[in-house]
Order: sequence, then C-alpha cells, then structure tokens
Amino acid sequence: MTLRIAVQMDPLESINIAGDSSFALMLAAQARGHSLFHYDVRTLAYDTSEGAGGRLTCWAAPVTVQRVEGAHYTLGEHRLIDLATDVDVVLMRQDPPFDLGYITATHLLERLAGQTLVVNDPASVRNAPEKVFVLDFAQFMPPTFIARRIEDVRLFQQRMVDRGMPGDLVVKPLHGNGGKAVFRVPADGSNLGALVEMFQNAWVEPFMVQPFLADVAEGDKRIVLVDGEFAGAINRKPGEGEFRSNLAVGGSAEACGLTSAEEAICASLGPELKARGLVFVGIDVIGGKWLTEINVTSPTGIVAIDRFNGTDTAAKIWDAIEARHAVM
Repeated sequence: MTLRIAVQMDPLESINIAGDSSFALMLAAQARGHSLFHYDVRTLAYDTSEGAGGRLTCWAAPVTVQRVEGAHYTLGEHRLIDLATDVDVVLMRQDPPFDLGYITATHLLERLAGQTLVVNDPASVRNAPEKVFVLDFAQFMPPTFIARRIEDVRLFQQRMVDRGMPGDLVVKPLHGNGGKAVFRVPADGSNLGALVEMFQNAWVEPFMVQPFLADVAEGDKRIVLVDGEFAGAINRKPGEGEFRSNLAVGGSAEACGLTSAEEAICASLGPELKARGLVFVGIDVIGGKWLTEINVTSPTGIVAIDRFNGTDTAAKIWDAIEARHAVM
C-alpha cells in the first residue's frame, strides 16, 4: 500500500536534520514508497461555494528528502491540492505556539473526518493541550497549581512548605514548548512578583506552578508511545548551569529504560491515547515517577531514542498510520 501524504510543518530549510522527528518521519515514509507533499498551515483554505460540505485546500509542493546537510530536500512546483481527494494522510507537524491559529487549523482539518486520515487527530490535539490534558492523570503528577493571582500562588507555595517540601517552585506558561519561559522561584519567593507580572503581561491564559523537583538534576525522561504502546525512551539531563533538561535548551540525552512507576503511567495513558487517535505522543517524567506533560501537538525525540536504542520508531509510527488508514 502506497500513500499520498501531506505534511503540515514549518519551513524545511529551518529544520535540524540531525534530530528533527518530522524529517525522520518523512524519510521513513519515502523509504516505504509513499509520496510526500509539504505545505504551510497558513495556506489552508475552506470553500463552500461549490456545494454542500465544503472543500479544504492548501498550496503544497511535492517534496523528496535525503539526509544530506544543506541539500536535504527538493521541492517541486507549488499547486493547489484538495486535502480530501488528493492525499490519503495529513501529518500535522508544525511546532507550537498552541494559539488561535493552531486551534483554527484543527477545526478546519477536523472536516476531513471520514475522508483523509489526520495524524494526530485534530480534534484530540485541540482538546488535549500538553499541560491541560495531563491533569486527567493527576494521580501521577507532582502537586500542580494553575492560576494568575500572586496571592494564590503564595498560598500554594506555603502549602508545599507545610507538607515538608523545600518551597522552591517552577513557573511555566500553560501553552509553552521546548522549555521556553520556564522559571525557578526560590523558597523565599524573591522573584515571584516580577515573574507573575511578566506572565500576566505576556499571556492571557493562567500559568502553571509546581514544586521544583530536585530529581530533575538526574534527568527528565521523554517516553514515546505509538498508538498507545510504549515505543522507546531517552533521559534528558540539564546542561551546565541549567535546571531545564530540554534538548532545545542545551540538555543532553542518554539511554534509559522504564521504572515500574513509568510502566504504570504508560499502561494508564495508552488506551486513552489510542481511543483519541493520538498516534504519536511524547510524555515527560521526572524522578522515575512524576508525570509532567503529555505532548501531542508535535512530539519530538524519536531520532535520539533510535540512536541510543537501535530502534526504528518512525517505522512503528508508519505501521500504526497505515493500519488506521486501512480500516477507514
């Protein structure tokens, strides 16, 4: 079975082919004989002038890829394609921010249901933002607080101290990504006021607050699940002078397995992810037991996982996509 695949992602010239998961997925699809298109989400258009049901189109170019730095892709001529009739699969892979533009794209792509397979399912992506969906599994999370008022945050911090925790906090945007704008607040709260002001001015939504987990010094584990099944993991350790372990901010990766607590987390999440059509998901776990995020928009990490473990996660993802497409 060969598929026609439209990849909705950021400009190809900007990606790092050594570690980019979208690029790895494109290489794997091409190796299976699937044909690829690339398009920018900003070219999506919906037209109802031709009759009931409407038509979702984009300006896309056929693309071939190769693992050659500086010459890693070749684009054909851009043309208007119908995402319901000209392709079999849409791979939604543009990076956040998870803003109104992102949400609008999921609403448009949702209209392809029953015609073209969209991965991950756009309605589920919209309804499962990383730091909100995870609240459904609060039994695995560290104590978590979502708010905007500094007075409320100080009360939360005091409750953590009363429980015997050190009192240091981590404050992060609710819809951030890649470790951006994640701050550590010392137990004395000396920079909390300024941070709350900054968050209030920069974002309309509330922010997330959690106790600082000292275990992060030993790493923040990225675990990938494919159609609800464990596919691999890496441990990301903070760089020198950092507490954030994201590879995008200088963290380093190392091979790892799963603890029994992490296996329990995967077992709990797996059926729900599969039911929601969330085929490629990356979860983050600190200290072998604390679930902090469920990444569904544009998960990363498969290149490092495969390099350390000798696996082929991209192949597992395409196996799952092909199986889903076959029963549409």
